[in-house]
Amino acid sequence: MKVIGLVGLPASGKGECSSIAGELGIPVVVMGDIIRAYAKDGGLEATDQHLGAIARRLREEKGMAALAELTAPAVKEKDAPIVLIDGIRGVAEVHHFREIFDDFILIAIDCPFPLRLSRLQERGRSDDTLSEADLRSRDERECSFGLGEAMDGADRRVSNTGSLQSFREEVKRMLQELRSQS
Repeated sequence: MKVIGLVGLPASGKGECSSIAGELGIPVVVMGDIIRAYAKDGGLEATDQHLGAIARRLREEKGMAALAELTAPAVKEKDAPIVLIDGIRGVAEVHHFREIFDDFILIAIDCPFPLRLSRLQERGRSDDTLSEADLRSRDERECSFGLGEAMDGADRRVSNTGSLQSFREEVKRMLQELRSQS
């Protein structure tokens, strides 16, 4: 099984990549869904504050690879030749996935802060941060999990600074190429 992992800061384009993968018939596992399930089970609204606290608590209690360990069974359950994991946040998660999946490719998505802030303000998800200060705080939290180090070690990079169409075309080409290699 080839496993593709996505890493990037909030609103960099991971969700769009996942949508494209789905359109291509590539199963997607979203790591954030695990955290959202914890929030739901705890009777908490899926806000950035709640989800961030849950992610931090899981990592403190179970180690920095906790979410990767919780995600891996869902990836294996897909029983497909290629699966995409959306939402890697740290280098410990990358190490875990590289240990258990023989064919693991990490894609980093780069997008500048002002563009990500603008997209968050337009997106409207319950866990979206709408102010510059909130996004900077969220970026700091995510980077504290080792996100920057994970991005630095990516096998491939995609820059998401142009039009949605050009980003979609680049991602589609990359995913089709990776799928053909599986």
